Amino acid sequence: MKAMVLAAGRGERMGELTRDCPKPLLPVAGKPLLRHQLERLAAAGVAQVVVNISYLADQVEAFLRQQEDLPLSIAVSREPERLETGGGIHHALPLLGTEPFLLVNSDVWTDYPLQRLLRPPAGLAHLVLVPNPPQHPAGDFALVADQVRAEGTPRLTFSGISVVRPELLAGCEAGRFPLAPLLREAMASRQVTGECHRGEWLDVGTPERLRLLEQKLQENSA
Repeated sequence: MKAMVLAAGRGERMGELTRDCPKPLLPVAGKPLLRHQLERLAAAGVAQVVVNISYLADQVEAFLRQQEDLPLSIAVSREPERLETGGGIHHALPLLGTEPFLLVNSDVWTDYPLQRLLRPPAGLAHLVLVPNPPQHPAGDFALVADQVRAEGTPRLTFSGISVVRPELLAGCEAGRFPLAPLLREAMASRQVTGECHRGEWLDVGTPERLRLLEQKLQENSA
């Protein structure tokens, strides 16, 4: 199974940290966030990865060319403009092919075992959800047995990790659009399964959470 790493965002909440450095290349524990993700994908047994790029794309592409020590075939999907998640995936479909693929945000840190996802989902998508973090107390979706629903309680937060069939984007036109409405439409027809991961997970979306992750990794290595 191929994987796609979402790495095109500006990272506005990072402030000055991403003025001259793309968010996926921000260092933590001596390595860029993107390198950590690529290492985890390789360790899980993924062999082919597609990375979408947009903001400061030349820097990210140059970094990816240097990752020759990893047992990965890395393809780059360069976006002509910021396409959001749905549009970015649609733009990358020629590289992803017609089979289901693993989809991972470049800015999440977790101990979730990615190898568990290297199988086709029962429906159009399978989402990994997590308990709501302090910065997102309302959550995103509800999980009832193994079905993810747009409405209901208790609410959980989408982790940024999923398996998606290209058919989820069937009928979409090229351009900028989000992924969430497509997922909600699929949920309405019981085409989205999910699970709750209660281990480590952190959305590295702000300088404070980047420092928190750095501190956590330093403590773990001490």
